[in-house]
Amino acid sequence: MKDRCCIVWNRGLLLCLLFLLFFGIGCFGEELLPVRKGIFVRHTYYCLDFNKEHRQANWVYYELFPKRMVKQAARKDNFRVDPALGEWCATLSDYRKSGYDRGHLCPAADMTFSEKAMSETFYLSNMSPQTHACNAGIWSRLEKHVRERAKREHLYVVTGPVFKEIRGRIGKNAVTVPGYFYKLFYAPERQQMIAYIIPNRESHKSLVEFAVPVDEVERLTGIDFFPGLPDSLEILLEADTLSHVSRQAASRGVKETASGTTARQRYTPSVKEQLLLALAAIIVFLLLRRLFRRKGKKKSSSHKRRSPLDAAKRNNQKKRK
Repeated sequence: MKDRCCIVWNRGLLLCLLFLLFFGIGCFGEELLPVRKGIFVRHTYYCLDFNKEHRQANWVYYELFPKRMVKQAARKDNFRVDPALGEWCATLSDYRKSGYDRGHLCPAADMTFSEKAMSETFYLSNMSPQTHACNAGIWSRLEKHVRERAKREHLYVVTGPVFKEIRGRIGKNAVTVPGYFYKLFYAPERQQMIAYIIPNRESHKSLVEFAVPVDEVERLTGIDFFPGLPDSLEILLEADTLSHVSRQAASRGVKETASGTTARQRYTPSVKEQLLLALAAIIVFLLLRRLFRRKGKKKSSSHKRRSPLDAAKRNNQKKRK
């Protein structure tokens, strides 16, 4: 009975350790936040890095996936100061009669799955001054494009202003009007990283014409995006401009491997993942060896035990001698 309890205990320990290890590996990829440069603010369904000088976010990060693409909350336009930032946040008066829209970085239409999620997108820390032509035009088209992809796959999205060719400042708080905006996302299922830089003005061009390597956005903003990815994968993806435009891949010289997949699809586990997998293998080996040793001891002890008939035979042999 005691041996049986030990076996059950060992098996239970093995399962718990494996669960914790694989859960830990999954946690490494749970969030892929960009590098922080300002005040970090976390809301329920998105987070941001706030720039005190420009009175708006350097970046806003959030995730989209099919289950979130269900509309359950209506838009209420309750624009307000972010309580997490207080005096640093832009105010409604800064935008009033400025000629610029309060342009969402994390779109309200991306957060319709929850009343709270929707409401939090109206914090002014999630706004940036946009021309109406940009906000209602090319920028709106880009947001819809991202939502369409999110209906089919998991996306890690980062959005923010580019403080180049600044168009001036608005309001008492001197909120900077960016010359451009960027939006980029990582699609792990397809191993794609896609970036766009959109001018803060009217444009009727195709979205494809605004596609750039993520490296280009990093150069313009000084922000390191998705540093949590393995370095080998990050380098390949961030330098890839047209992974999402297959019809132009050949003209840009994207070489395919023998298996028919492009080089960007090769995945190398991170150092943390490799260490966890190695640790898991060692623990499994030790526990299995312990189980086999116990079984070996049982067999050897059973061989040592003799039945009464064997003992009688030995006694008779001694008497004959």
